[in-house]
Amino acid sequence: MTVDAKVSAGTVSAAAMDFTGKTVLLTGGAGGLGVDTALGFAAAGAKVIVVDIREDADAAFSGRVPEGDGSIICERVDLADLAALPEQLERIVAEQGGVDILINNAAIYPAKPFEDFTLDEFRAVQAVNVDAHVQCAMSLMPGMRARGWGRILNIASITVYGGWDRLFPYVASKGALVGLTRAWAREFGQYGVTVNAVAPGAFPTDAEKIHPDPEGYTRFVLDHQALKRRGDPRDIAGTLMFLASDHASFITGQTINVDGGWVMK
Repeated sequence: MTVDAKVSAGTVSAAAMDFTGKTVLLTGGAGGLGVDTALGFAAAGAKVIVVDIREDADAAFSGRVPEGDGSIICERVDLADLAALPEQLERIVAEQGGVDILINNAAIYPAKPFEDFTLDEFRAVQAVNVDAHVQCAMSLMPGMRARGWGRILNIASITVYGGWDRLFPYVASKGALVGLTRAWAREFGQYGVTVNAVAPGAFPTDAEKIHPDPEGYTRFVLDHQALKRRGDPRDIAGTLMFLASDHASFITGQTINVDGGWVMK
């Protein structure tokens, strides 16, 4: 389904960036950090293909005051079905044209003690958070190489720096994305493709529902941040738009922490 993506009040400003003629594929784009990212790119003129498992993904963009040339197209895809994913991506590219910017954002994050996880549960997290995104890169990179231009942006997490328990499959998956960012940046740079990662801090999204004491968790977050406000998904969207733009054309292989000054490395 296509949703005109003209920006509502509060969406990331696109005044300084122009993605007209560019196509973005954003996994997990209908929830959490994805919605504002999709709206931001679309407001700057991009065609945004939101890949999400939700059947009602398009509802996340309904009534967002459309204005401008960009658009959002929602494609229901189960990233956990790795056998079907290559064909799904091939179909999307055939229908929508080549993809210039890939944002690997989708993730699952079960939380429980290490000893309560099974190996199959660990593998299920890696399948969605890592393997599916490797397949996205495999499917889309040939087009970027042929055009001599591309951007791959991986959503990591500040959990890779330590300090969080009960999340070992998730932390392992985000560490893998940091490693892939560096490996891909080294290999793809010769083709004009940059690869970077963004590591969000603690953002008030559905992911926080795993915490039994929301108010206590908010106090914990603010105690650790240098900036004493909660992050907004637009903070992530703006960073991704910068890294995808020509303003960041000489930045590759980097992991940018967007966390209010929680981790300083």
